[in-house]
Amino acid sequence: MDTILDIRNISKSFFRKAALTDVSITVKKGEIYGVMGPNGAGKTTLIRIINRIIEPDQGSVRFDGDIMTDSDLSKIGYLPEERGLYRSMTVYNHAMFLARLRGLNKKDAEAKINDWFDAFDIQDWRKKRIEELSKGMAQKIQFICTVLHEPNLLILDEPFSGFDPVNVELIKKELIHMRSKGKTIILSTHNMKSVEEICDRAVLINESRKITEGSITELQDARKLGLYAVRFRGNMIAFVNALWTGFEVERKEVLGDDRFLMHLKMRSDRQFDDLLRVLIGQVSIEAAWEVKPSMQDVFIGLVSPVE
Repeated sequence: MDTILDIRNISKSFFRKAALTDVSITVKKGEIYGVMGPNGAGKTTLIRIINRIIEPDQGSVRFDGDIMTDSDLSKIGYLPEERGLYRSMTVYNHAMFLARLRGLNKKDAEAKINDWFDAFDIQDWRKKRIEELSKGMAQKIQFICTVLHEPNLLILDEPFSGFDPVNVELIKKELIHMRSKGKTIILSTHNMKSVEEICDRAVLINESRKITEGSITELQDARKLGLYAVRFRGNMIAFVNALWTGFEVERKEVLGDDRFLMHLKMRSDRQFDDLLRVLIGQVSIEAAWEVKPSMQDVFIGLVSPVE
């Protein structure tokens, strides 16, 4: 997969306080890339550097293989965390204004606005003024205005903030659809569930430095604790006796009708096959799987101070 964004050794300080320290990341074409980190970690500074809003003190940003210039901004859509809409304009006029500003002619802009208004079921809002909209409604408009010119790279800073669960899922669906068309999306968010569900790879920044970068699977695998879950039907005593000394019961849930869900920790010399082997014939196994940490667990584990 080709690289669309290559950030090398970026550092930036404000009033002698480091916002980014020697950060290098690569974003590949056609992926959803998560940027994670606690408040004040440097995420927004990184995004503003990519968008050429501020300049780094050192380091470089390459876009599609070449040093990034202002002309590349026409291929980028940026939704900042600080939302900004012209409150006295109507929804339609606002979308048309920004579409024309992005270089679309009136006919193409009209067609794209109608397509997005249909997709988000907001045709009835066309004549409403921005100031009449709720926060969530206004954010829908801003998202649409960010993608009207069909950018190759879409950068979203906390895009789910203020949305109810239904609209969060709507935005996720659109992002996945855009990825399927070859678009690249950078997603900066505190919503770890969303990172886990839709991101292909992610970077974690903490206290101005890159802590880790990799695929979601790689990040989860690095924090695994050797935990497994087994859902079965049968006798609990028979289950525990079958485990003997190779596995340690961490937690059990009674599901009713002689059905149980057991969470186990495997000792270092044991394999998943060993677990299945000792249980088959003793109980009726309905499902068994490795328990991976959530991205929330990964995030907390990497940024929390060690006591």
